[in-house]
Amino acid sequence: MSQIKAVKEKLRVIRILKLLKKRYTYEELSKITGLPITVLNRYVRGKVLPSTDRAKELLEMLSPYINIEEEVKRRIQFDEHGLFDNMKILSDTNLMSLIAEEVASRYISKDISKVLTAATDGIPLAVHIANELNVDVVYAKKKKEVGVEKFYEVNYVPSASGSVMTLYLPQWALKRGEKVLIVDDVIRSGETQKALLEMCKQAGAVPVGMFFLISVGNVIDVLKNEYKIPVESLVRL
Repeated sequence: MSQIKAVKEKLRVIRILKLLKKRYTYEELSKITGLPITVLNRYVRGKVLPSTDRAKELLEMLSPYINIEEEVKRRIQFDEHGLFDNMKILSDTNLMSLIAEEVASRYISKDISKVLTAATDGIPLAVHIANELNVDVVYAKKKKEVGVEKFYEVNYVPSASGSVMTLYLPQWALKRGEKVLIVDDVIRSGETQKALLEMCKQAGAVPVGMFFLISVGNVIDVLKNEYKIPVESLVRL
């Protein structure tokens, strides 16, 4: 095992422990792992890293207690109108890192060049995934930036809005032939994501997949059938 891979495995253990610490006491984690509370406390606080062998053992022990999909579902908060807030997901950096690791493992063989999203809520997820893939992240905005001369520009109509919206992306951000992974936190009707696909088309870039934390209805099936690329969501509502 390379040193980088070994360190990543150790950091993954720490993230999992920090995530589990929100639901389990140190006493309960001690019973699960067989480690003293003082040792677990140092791991969770980031004071020390486990050894390579211990990291492997802990990953095996803790795997049955961690389910990323359930962790995401647990954090979705609905109001009385059925609308939901996902800030508790986006703000949990340990959870986001674990999600990014899982997504990156699916696309590591695709030679991704860029991760593309739309401002603003998709940016945290995009940054985490791009970091895991070791590529740049770019994002389209609803306004033109001062100082940028040339943009890719796409008009679209969000569902139930009755208004034409426009997304702008500097032309330097995407190049012909680049392989692009499109991500976002939530997909409902798909208009924004189709606009991002159109930007790829304008740039001559190649969309190789789409990933969303949460999808509503059957929109990902529609996109998958229409564009013939992998389209996935972690949680479907």
